[in-house]
Amino acid sequence: MSTRLGDRLDAARQRGFVGRRRELAAFHDLLDQASATQVLLVHGAGGVGKTALLHRYAWLANRAERTVVWLDGHELTGLDDLKVDAADGLVLLVDTVERVPGLERWLRRELLPRLPADAAVVIAGRDRPEPVWRADPGWRELVRVIPLGNLDHEDGTRLLAARGVSEEEREAALEFTRGHPLALALVADVSAQRRFSAGSAHEVMGELLRGFVETVPSPLHRRALEACAQVLATTEPLLQALLDLDDASELFSWLRGLSIVEYGSRGLFPHDLARDALVAELGWRDPDGCEEIRRRAAAYYRQQFAEPSRHSVLLDYVYLHRATSALGSFVVGYPQTSSLSADRPTRAELGTIVSWVRKHEGDESARLCERWLARHEPTVIRGRDGTAAGFYLLIDAVPDPEDPATRDLEPGHTRMVRFWMDGRRYQEPSPVQLFMTTQLFRSYLTGDRPDRTLLTFASAEPWVEGCAHVDFHRLPSADFTVGEHTFAVFCHDWREVPPLTWVARLAERDALIEAAPVERRTLDEEQFAQAVRDALRAYGRADGLRDSPLLGALNLREHELRALFEEVAAQLAASPRDLKAHRALHHTFLRPARTQADAATLLGLPTTTYRRHLALAEARFTELLWQRAH
Repeated sequence: MSTRLGDRLDAARQRGFVGRRRELAAFHDLLDQASATQVLLVHGAGGVGKTALLHRYAWLANRAERTVVWLDGHELTGLDDLKVDAADGLVLLVDTVERVPGLERWLRRELLPRLPADAAVVIAGRDRPEPVWRADPGWRELVRVIPLGNLDHEDGTRLLAARGVSEEEREAALEFTRGHPLALALVADVSAQRRFSAGSAHEVMGELLRGFVETVPSPLHRRALEACAQVLATTEPLLQALLDLDDASELFSWLRGLSIVEYGSRGLFPHDLARDALVAELGWRDPDGCEEIRRRAAAYYRQQFAEPSRHSVLLDYVYLHRATSALGSFVVGYPQTSSLSADRPTRAELGTIVSWVRKHEGDESARLCERWLARHEPTVIRGRDGTAAGFYLLIDAVPDPEDPATRDLEPGHTRMVRFWMDGRRYQEPSPVQLFMTTQLFRSYLTGDRPDRTLLTFASAEPWVEGCAHVDFHRLPSADFTVGEHTFAVFCHDWREVPPLTWVARLAERDALIEAAPVERRTLDEEQFAQAVRDALRAYGRADGLRDSPLLGALNLREHELRALFEEVAAQLAASPRDLKAHRALHHTFLRPARTQADAATLLGLPTTTYRRHLALAEARFTELLWQRAH
């Protein structure tokens, strides 16, 4: 028997289909005569796979010997001549419903009520379904809304493998696309011709953008979408400021209705990949316009910083300057935290917490965690589906001979983040980690104030710059070892820098408020050398260079002086003659060991030799800085 071209086409579609287990289960339920659901409303961004899903539905309906009718908004010219034969066992599939004005309303009011009682209907489009579907008591019982998102890591990997993308390229492709099906397909097309790389990303982004914003009502609407992509979250007043309008209510409502835009407690924000595409395209097409949006956003945030809830604006401001802020890499994933929440743990989740600690930190840490859980309640971070994704345990630390972390605490009221982790990714930067950070920041600014707060990390190096930026400095004397793991401790002393002063300094550091002008001053060579020695010893504290005479002598701000220190240190490292000096300087001041004895051990030097290298390092470092100043 000959095979039709259509049969081969269907077979190819089925071979290329991956994932969507939840959506397929919903369709099987739809075909069940005992099910209350008779209409599925599928919505999602362009390229997310709505049409592919409907083709799968059609294939399943044909296998169930149901009559399939397909309506495609791309092919319909209007409603006047639209007719559907109301056959028994009908499965009506409507794709791109948004393409025909009034089609969704006509289906709801005119066509669907006339269909047989056993009919099953799927309506798919980019826009969220009209609210009346859920507001009407009749439709509410018959309808199920299905938002279609990106593929998860497993299904994305399967799709790339099916498209012939080599195994070594798949992780980079998944990271770039975040599982967006069209983006994955475009990457596969690029990979078939040449190795996928950052250079290929621009080509893919351009194609995606055309898919995301195929039709925009006006240039002003496009500017609103581009502005929304630049900032962390968009409120109606912020949109007015970004577009310099007296009233942005209509544009805000339009943004909220887009399938590529989500909304949370802080406002509207685009899906990650849509944001990336919009930002990249505007950056090369209209760099001046992009910069103007950023200037207006910065001005708006500065104005908001004067309000009582000003601490929340810091996150927005850092995100706006994520490419240049020291905290940029830590906040770039913040939009992905919109689905997370903080909660008290269930009894079963206490066991989950201990199992995470055992997995990532070992049996001894798990035993200590159980000990602290008997006295303090942890905070659990939940995902969209309500399951635990991570936790942190904030304790009022008292000396405890059983726990090396608190055994030798200094006197005073100390609060410690004793345990914290993403259940899957441990202490890697992630949306869960970032959400925990914002929860902790909120705790620093509300409630009773301890003398100091200690943060514990499995490794100090990735967090040194970020912690210093938020005024938590290394406290090597508080580092501790549990089992085979040594943990680094960072500290903020609220007696020295109270919460309101702390917030103001963070704002000044990222230029949210204007820093005090630096007073120019002249230092002779001896004064300059003493200032360098003092600055090196204060370098490990977040505010250690704040009052350095070098600021006035070199006409630099604090962050600029830090950058200069790193630059001169790199100059030492690049010179074979100065390499030993650099290593002594690095392990003593820039990335200090717990003690100078530990630094000497780390360098493999006797104490006297280490001290000689350190003296030479300070002299050489001072010499290079003096040359820069003169």
